[in-house]
Parts: sequence; structure tokens; C-alpha cells
Amino acid sequence: MTEKLVIIGNGMAPGRMLEHLFEYAPGRYDVTIFNAEPRVNYDRIMLSPVLSGEKDYEQTIIHGDGWYIRNGIVLYKGHKIVAIDRATKTITSDRGVSATYDKLVIATGSVPFILPVPGNDLAGVLTYRDLDDVNAMLLAAQSRAKAVVIGGGLLGLEAAAGLQMRGMDVTVLHLMPTLMERQLDAAAGRLLESALRERGIEVRTSANTKAILGAKRVEGIELADGTVVPATLVVMAAGIRPNAGLAKTAALTVNRGIVVDTRMRTSDPDILALGECAEIDGHTYGLVAPLYEMAKVAAATLAGRETSGFVHSETPTKLKVTGIDLFSIGDFADGEDRQDIVLRDVSAGVYKRVIIENDRVIGTVLFGETLDGAWFNDLQKRAVNIAGIRDTLIFGQSYQGGIPQDPMVAA
Repeated sequence: MTEKLVIIGNGMAPGRMLEHLFEYAPGRYDVTIFNAEPRVNYDRIMLSPVLSGEKDYEQTIIHGDGWYIRNGIVLYKGHKIVAIDRATKTITSDRGVSATYDKLVIATGSVPFILPVPGNDLAGVLTYRDLDDVNAMLLAAQSRAKAVVIGGGLLGLEAAAGLQMRGMDVTVLHLMPTLMERQLDAAAGRLLESALRERGIEVRTSANTKAILGAKRVEGIELADGTVVPATLVVMAAGIRPNAGLAKTAALTVNRGIVVDTRMRTSDPDILALGECAEIDGHTYGLVAPLYEMAKVAAATLAGRETSGFVHSETPTKLKVTGIDLFSIGDFADGEDRQDIVLRDVSAGVYKRVIIENDRVIGTVLFGETLDGAWFNDLQKRAVNIAGIRDTLIFGQSYQGGIPQDPMVAA
């Protein structure tokens, strides 16, 4: 007998989950999806190229309307789920549509962090999470006026670069002393700041936003030190939080995100969660690689297949800004048993740093030249003993000074 599978959310993770599920257990489920956005599944990684003009929306679509029809999926576009009744196994949307389920998957993603400062609700204050946000920024960019991006992380810098390419005068405000401090060491952060300035993007670090100024629309930002930065557009990109409110209301176990086991099951065995809203062993994830791994595990769970479950692993960070090559993965904290190898070529704009502990790579930062990123990532993932190639390690895979290029041979 066919079971009813209902999915809340239509992002990249549940889309990939369905691809696997249709392979693992074709015909087992009648699938219904409720999507708060009024559109099909698209590649959110491509939002930055859409903003900059390098891509258009059609190029970001992963599953068009035809895919849902071919797979017999009922897709409710523009329906936000407002209630989960676990007793009757029913969910209800804000437009009054209800559906019953045998299995439910919550994939509600994340919500942007809005700075709790005066003026944060003024017209011209936007976030950067979905296509609607991008479209609003594109409209604002037509004025070619002044934009301020609050947040010097991945999303903030990609938004800044996109707006600058659209002709806006852009300033990035970042609370910490260096950009992308979670992914980069201080030296790489300063190099990134210089590269952005060369592109015409102003950067202010150690900048604490006190208030957003304006009567009805944004006119500027006041910093804690009294400085006023003029702005007609403000983009909040100061972080995200798992969108777990619906699950909490349904009395599922919620910590920072919706708590799931390694098979993506929540505290209710008939409800799974995956994507940015899920929390596994204290970890939440925002990069696509772990989300796709969650999707594969969730599909196996729904199909009743054996699976080793989700296993945490470090995921590389790459900045999607044309002309700026950056790769980062791992742990950069100081430690007594840790050593780092650094290569710095100021004239070429190249910086490489590899952190080693017990003859194993535990962290890598590459700026300006990132071709060896995948190799360093592989060394770290496989915990390869690099003692035999330590002297030439920083030069990358193709230059090992007579030592075999395969690190497993060297080990």
C-alpha cells in the first residue's frame, strides 16, 4: 500500500532526498510538498551569480514543473505551514490547505539574523536568503546609490560583490577585526580585505552598528563610535539561525536546531528533519555538501534501507566572488602540539598556510592560488601521515622535491 510522504520545504536538500528516494523505493510514497516560496526548486548557491548578473533565474532551476508532474508530486507553491498536529498526523498551511501524512520531512531551512537595532524595519533594509531578496536588491541597485552590507562572512561578501558589479557604491561593515574570521586566519582575512578594496568595495572592520537611520526609508547607518555611513540600501548578512520554530511548536525536541539522530529522525519516529534546520550531535550545517549527505541518509531511512548514518566531517569554504580565489578548511586555533607552515608571496597576492598536528593536516588556508585545495582536503579527510613530504608540503601536490606525489606512498 502506498504511503503518504509530506515535505515541508522545497530547497536543495529535500530535492536531492527525493532523487535518492525515487531510486531506492520507486512507487512507495505519494509525495506532497509545501513550499513557502512561490516557485520550484532552485540552486541557492547560484544566488550570488544571479545578483551579479553572471546568471539568471532560469539557469538556477534544479527541478522544473515537469519534474514534479513526471514523478506524481503535488507541489503547493507559496504555502507556509503554520501547524503540525502529531496526534492526527496532519499539517496545515497559512492558506487553509491541510494534508495527512504517514511520514513527514521538515526542511524549513534557516532564517537570517536581524540585528536588534533601531531602524531595522525601515524600507530599504533587506536580508539575503532567497530569490525574493535578490530581486529586491536588483530593484534597489537600479538607483546605483549607496549600499551597506552588515556582515563580512561568505554571504555578506558575495552580496557586496554582486551589488558592486550592479553599479552600487558598497561598504561592508564587520563587527570583528578581520573578515571571515571563522574560516580564515587573520593574515588571510587582511589579504581578502585588500582584494575587496581593489575591487572598489569599502571595508570597515571592528564596526559595531548602533542604529539604522532614516524617517521612512534608510538614509544611513550610525556606528557605535559615532561614525555615520550614508546608505540607501542595507543588507543584513550577519548570520543565520535554524528555522526550528514550527518543530518547537509541535513539541519536537529542539536545541539550536531540530534535534535528529544520525538517520535524520526527530524525537517523533515518523518525522524526519534535514538541511539547515536540523541539528546532529550539536552541529548545524549551512554548506551544501553536508546537506546533500543528510539527503542521502534521509532517503535511505524512508526507504527502509541500511545506512551507516550521517557522519560529521569538515567542509571546505570557497568564496564565490569572481577574481578572488579563496579556500579554507579545518581548525586554526593555537595549540601546544600544533605547527603551521606558511608561504607568502606578497607581489603575487598568494598566501598559503597549513596547520599540522601529530604529522596530520588539520587545517588549510589558501588565498590567491587554490588549485591544491582538493588535495589538502583529501589529506585531512584521510588523516594521512605527511612526515615524508613535510618539507615540500606547502608547495602542493605537483611539487614534492623528488618525494612520491601520492602522500599514501610517502606515508
